[in-house]
Amino acid sequence: MRRWIAPLLAGILAMSAFAAEAEIKIGFVNAPRVMNDSPQAAKAKKKLEKEFEKRNQDLQKMSKQLQSLQESLEKNGVTMAETERHNKEREFGDLNRDFQRKQREFREDLNLRQNEEMATIYDRVNKVIKQIAEAEKYDLILQEAVYVSPRIDITEKVIKALAESKEASK
Repeated sequence: MRRWIAPLLAGILAMSAFAAEAEIKIGFVNAPRVMNDSPQAAKAKKKLEKEFEKRNQDLQKMSKQLQSLQESLEKNGVTMAETERHNKEREFGDLNRDFQRKQREFREDLNLRQNEEMATIYDRVNKVIKQIAEAEKYDLILQEAVYVSPRIDITEKVIKALAESKEASK
């Protein structure tokens, strides 16, 4: 067993001496900034707004209807006949349940579509980062850190490369 220790230590020492001589090139990318500032993210946001615009408007109309019904019940409920008040309360309850359901479905669908769009953008961002890393011979590129020197921050390069890509102009 001791025969292995000497060659192993010699190998470790040789590797550490080589590593000390070789420069390691490290970069950093601020992923949230890339996701906010890239043309692909802006395009995805506009696409989602357009896709969900009608449903959002329908929900706003329903909300106004609910508010109007509630105000009517509060204002006139005391003077209404019992059956009329009961019908209005049932109408309000039915509309409120429908509104809650549609609002929940809207949020779920919107979150699902946002996640789909973001996954596509993340894939593209990662490809661009890899291209930059290979072209400029980076050994390591980080996306999270407690502190980053501006000297190693390549976020602007990534955003610029995304803006220049053919996908940004589509």
